Amino acid sequence: MSKKESAIFLVHCPDQKGIVATVTDFLLKNQGNIINLDQHVDRDEDYFFMKVEWELNGFTIPKEKIADYFKTLIADRYKMTWQLHFSEKKPKVALMVSKYTHCLYDILSRYESGEWNIEIPLVISNHEKLRPIVERHNIPFHHFPINKENKREQEERELELLKSHKVDTVILARYMQIITGYLIDQYPNQIINIHHSSLPAFAGADPYGSAFRRGVKFMGATAHYVTEDLDEGPIISQDVISISHRDSLKDLKRKGRNIEKIVLADAIYAHIHHNVMTYKNKTVVFE
Repeated sequence: MSKKESAIFLVHCPDQKGIVATVTDFLLKNQGNIINLDQHVDRDEDYFFMKVEWELNGFTIPKEKIADYFKTLIADRYKMTWQLHFSEKKPKVALMVSKYTHCLYDILSRYESGEWNIEIPLVISNHEKLRPIVERHNIPFHHFPINKENKREQEERELELLKSHKVDTVILARYMQIITGYLIDQYPNQIINIHHSSLPAFAGADPYGSAFRRGVKFMGATAHYVTEDLDEGPIISQDVISISHRDSLKDLKRKGRNIEKIVLADAIYAHIHHNVMTYKNKTVVFE
């Protein structure tokens, strides 16, 4: 087993005495060397959150038994919601795109450079426009044209494809279609969307034009998990940049798309490194 291989627990539960001591003692008694630990208590909700990572080299509990031991000895006792992740498992990430290129190019560059330790087994789109870009990167491109009459049928085909590739994360890289509950239910807190900060004030087909005519003084973006409530899922990352009277509509679009890809990249990074926990439509994001 590689010395660098590690495991991560993400846990949250009602706050109570002894949680940190109990979890760390469990790891110590089984020869686990803790390399990262972060925690947070939401005082308003009286709720506890923790991420703990430890080296698996020398750990006395076999990997396939860790979850059973933890559930029996600790998780049930503290009424925890929890996840177990292993560093050797690369997240399998599918991209869904339409016609915009900025987020797609940014994700592919981070992927190909090795900045993100992920697999991208496929890209799904409701248009053919971006096929040449995707196929230049030797990633299979799948076209699913969607209208009101065939939406459910196409989502069923998309889901079959995602499951066949064992995809665990879906990124809507400016995918200009509303995902229905049928697909969302299969990937709870595993579908990430990005949208500009002009919502809901400047909705519609030309949000940047509407914002420009209104004379906005900032532009931003929000990355969030997808729920059935449109653009209201748990927020992972947000940021803003200043806009001045000197900026043209072209400048506004350039700045807006730049902040979109940065915020989306930050959200993807946090997700694939298991830094995010959701609770009551909010997130705790550890660094």
